[in-house]
Amino acid sequence: MMTQIILASASPRRSELLNQLGIGHQIKAVAINETPFLGELPLNYVQRMAAEKSAACAQLHSTSFPILAADTAVILNNKIMGKPENEAHAAQMLRQLSGKTHEVYSAISLRGKQHWQRVSITKVMFRVITECEIKAYWKTTEPADKAGGYAIQGIGSIFIQTITGSFSGVMGLPLFETAEILTEQGLDIIHE
Repeated sequence: MMTQIILASASPRRSELLNQLGIGHQIKAVAINETPFLGELPLNYVQRMAAEKSAACAQLHSTSFPILAADTAVILNNKIMGKPENEAHAAQMLRQLSGKTHEVYSAISLRGKQHWQRVSITKVMFRVITECEIKAYWKTTEPADKAGGYAIQGIGSIFIQTITGSFSGVMGLPLFETAEILTEQGLDIIHE
């Protein structure tokens, strides 16, 4: 697959999703400070994170390819739930999500001669999760590096009662918005 874009992310899920669309890409992960600003709204936060990742990548790598970056956050009661720091933190997150509906914001940033952004917002309803399930889920290691402490594409899917919005957005890269923004910039997503 020929390179069409640079992906400013080390996420294997984002790379898999681009492969699913047949978009050739090179991975050029960047590290930025992901601490929310005091009082920063979740929507502003995910947009800023995606934009800062694409900007940092553009500064580090001279390229003629467009740079795609993304950021995904789990939001409950208008508060950002980050990645769990340890088992106790993951358990606390899962208890908070249990039996409730939360939102997942997934922002994308495409940087070339100009800068473009899109955001996907998905509602996810969890069934009630037992303490035994929370402990067993942590032992799988899946929640350790995931926003909100769960992975929709993995074992965590058993907790999801309903989803309204983008499955791929909850995974970390909303494919509808990604295809839309890439097509608008002249990249062919579907070829003959």
